[in-house]
Amino acid sequence: MKVWVDSERCQGHTLCSMIAPDSFQLSDIDGSSSAIDEIVPAEHQDRVREAAQSCPEQAIIVTDE
Repeated sequence: MKVWVDSERCQGHTLCSMIAPDSFQLSDIDGSSSAIDEIVPAEHQDRVREAAQSCPEQAIIVTDE
């Protein structure tokens, strides 16, 4: 599974990092999110999917590659 955050959509709501802190990091400048690693370890996949579904801007893209 792969994940990334669309920087054009992300508004810095921080929900992703609250739900999946091992997978998302927040910018100190504007609070926007980015994936810590594009490839999601198996033990973090459920949380990453939950974060993607919870994103108000639908800025988190998940693929099952």
